[in-house]
Amino acid sequence: MPEILFYHLETRPLDRALPDLLQRSLDRGWRAVVQAGSDERLASLDAALWTFDDASFLPHGMAEDGRSEDQPVFLTTTPENPNGAAIRFLLDCAEEGDFSGYQRVVYLFEAANEATMQWARQAWKRLKSEGAEMTYWKQDSDGRWKKQG
Repeated sequence: MPEILFYHLETRPLDRALPDLLQRSLDRGWRAVVQAGSDERLASLDAALWTFDDASFLPHGMAEDGRSEDQPVFLTTTPENPNGAAIRFLLDCAEEGDFSGYQRVVYLFEAANEATMQWARQAWKRLKSEGAEMTYWKQDSDGRWKKQG
């Protein structure tokens, strides 16, 4: 089973926090899959990854863009892994799939959204009962990640 990380977003919204985490993944030489819970969130993320920084962007694509296997970051609403990603990001109560083949799976959830908080709590309990190796991270007041407990 891959390493499982839970990221609790408190000070920065998802569209500001995710690009940094994706860039760190790409810097490690990993491809990534980002699985959102809705087409609306997917469209929002697509725009955010092109515009989050005036000096750069994150190369990414979706199924309709074609050549999914060549995308460093693949955006989807399904549990597919067409680009051979090493890391999977799950957001917005996304449907969980098979985690085999991943080195790391990351759950991102916003404190202001009770539905995603419940989704993350349920996933934590289930994965803990399965013996998964998990860590929990929270943002400090400056938006930096701090490992909890």
